[in-house]
Amino acid sequence: MKRRNFLQTAAAGTVAGTVAGAAGTVSSLPKPAIAQGLREWRLVTSWPRGLPGVGTGTQRMADSITRMSDGRLKVKLYAAGELVPALACFDAVADGTAEMGHDASYYHTNKSEAMAMYTTFPWGLTAGEMSGWVHHAGGQELWDELYAPFGIKPFLAGNTGTQMLGWFRREINTLEDLKGLKFRTPGNGGKVMTKLGATVITLPGGEIFAALQSGAVDAAEWIGPYNDLSLGFYQVAQYYYSPGYHEPGSALQLMINRKAYEGLPADLQEIVKAAARAAYDDMYTEYVARSGLALRTLVQDHGVQLRVVPRDILIAMGNAANEVLNDVRGNDDISRRVVESYLAYRALVIPWTRVGELQFLNSRNLPFPHGT
Repeated sequence: MKRRNFLQTAAAGTVAGTVAGAAGTVSSLPKPAIAQGLREWRLVTSWPRGLPGVGTGTQRMADSITRMSDGRLKVKLYAAGELVPALACFDAVADGTAEMGHDASYYHTNKSEAMAMYTTFPWGLTAGEMSGWVHHAGGQELWDELYAPFGIKPFLAGNTGTQMLGWFRREINTLEDLKGLKFRTPGNGGKVMTKLGATVITLPGGEIFAALQSGAVDAAEWIGPYNDLSLGFYQVAQYYYSPGYHEPGSALQLMINRKAYEGLPADLQEIVKAAARAAYDDMYTEYVARSGLALRTLVQDHGVQLRVVPRDILIAMGNAANEVLNDVRGNDDISRRVVESYLAYRALVIPWTRVGELQFLNSRNLPFPHGT
């Protein structure tokens, strides 16, 4: 409706209401939804609708916000391509096309190289360690500062756990095998592979199968067995490599338009924060619970060949990752401070992880029965 027509209609309604009110025959008009404290927000994602884990977990988070707010903040989810392209969530939240977005921060390193640190970094932090850095060791404060120029408030809201290195159409036995390899992989893991001679291609998850099938890429990583099985990658690539050195605990982000967030009453802000934090654990534990069976299905039912990257290639990847880390650190002041905070925390947490979790995990493989 044109603005002039709208104003004329509104004016006519006001006059009619006044006359009728004077006659005592009309009750007061209903208040607009916003006046009743009701809001409906759009949540755009990078994930195909219904994709297990990242897709379904994001939907559960949206539904949780709606329920916890008793409908005062209703969140409607738009999957990849339904409102904006899969890799355009950041811009959509920044410009107000959507109030919320869910994706991986390393999709947006064109804004700042430091953004990738809030998803993962090669040879970096596990899911638990990442949460510790952001929530208890200064990571959130730097993240808020990093996103402030874009008008976005970020939260951790999901983690896929340790990933696989990916699917390969041929075996990788030497560093020479990486030269010219067309590899779909994003973020700093992609920069590592570039330094080792691969040709890196960035594609959203929904386009990977077709690219592998057509030969547009020779190899691709996505997440791990739970998603990879559902996307059918085993049909077009035979070799499945670990370890996923590039994504040891990949965190996902909930982005909120800062003006919209600050316009919420305090209790709704707390509901959003709580839902995001719950989504981190919910999504991570779903991947933990489902990946074992999915891996068994891939190997036993579909003949997938599991492979481990040779030691000398892993060392070369580690050296290349160190170069990439120093490149990120030297990018600008905020990148330097984010990387230095991450490194200081990593240096403190790794000794405990080694003594606590790693020693236990190694000892769990000793030859004794358990429940048999």
